[in-house]
Amino acid sequence: MAAPTEITSPETLHGLYGEPSENAVYKELDRLIPEYRVFIEASPFLTIASAGPDGLDCTPRGDAPGFVRIVDDRTLMIPDRRGNNRVDTLGNILHDPRVGLLFLIPGCGETIRVNGRARISVDPELLASFVVEGQAPRSVLVVEIDRVYFQCAKAIMRSQLWDPSRHVERNSLPSPGRILKACTAGRMDAEAIDQAYPGRLKATLW
Repeated sequence: MAAPTEITSPETLHGLYGEPSENAVYKELDRLIPEYRVFIEASPFLTIASAGPDGLDCTPRGDAPGFVRIVDDRTLMIPDRRGNNRVDTLGNILHDPRVGLLFLIPGCGETIRVNGRARISVDPELLASFVVEGQAPRSVLVVEIDRVYFQCAKAIMRSQLWDPSRHVERNSLPSPGRILKACTAGRMDAEAIDQAYPGRLKATLW
């Protein structure tokens, strides 16, 4: 009989990979410790994963380091700055509050992962406390932490993500205008979109 080519059970999965190391188990907590706080406070960028009726989603969030507010050892706040108004993440949270956060720090190999449950606040005083450049966010995500742990640097090291010699020239990739033109079967004016893009991007930062 041929060996199976697909894993279909937890038993087979764990048989292939074995047990996690003690370090991998001990690093997972249900709250922030001071060492984890330092990483989150230093991070200018995170991705947030969510699940909704149409499936899964993962989107980026970024601002100056410390833009994610640590309320206490089990609570984070994330301002929702201006974007494309698709509100994919927010809509998903209304359906299923579970979220997964991945914090990155430029130049650092380790990342911080947070799993928890989010709610959307539009409290005026809270929004006002997140004002940047005179602009308040439209809402704030309040995340209750269920699990937090650090991810070792292996993935960042393999990808050489922070190595400047590995950085890709932006001009070697399709421009926003070219992408939209392709998505609309040529109906969009790629050149006009690309000419307006830098100004539009700057105008919607906050």
